[in-house]
Amino acid sequence: MDIKAKIEELVEKIKGDDALKAQFMEDPVKALEKLTGKDLPDDKIDAVIDGIKAKLAAGDVTEKLGGLFDKFKK
Repeated sequence: MDIKAKIEELVEKIKGDDALKAQFMEDPVKALEKLTGKDLPDDKIDAVIDGIKAKLAAGDVTEKLGGLFDKFKK
């Protein structure tokens, strides 16, 4: 399994579903098991969770900065 590709796929699914994003923030293991349909080993799922959290946080920062720059354009 290509972890990076899987993280990208899961990030897109989570970003597109507010309820799923809330579930991921509350209980990431359960959310990922629901998304993948598999009970993943802890050593694998921890790396995936960390990767998803980093990408979600980066996306939030990018969106906020974009909004800030839009205010200056007006």
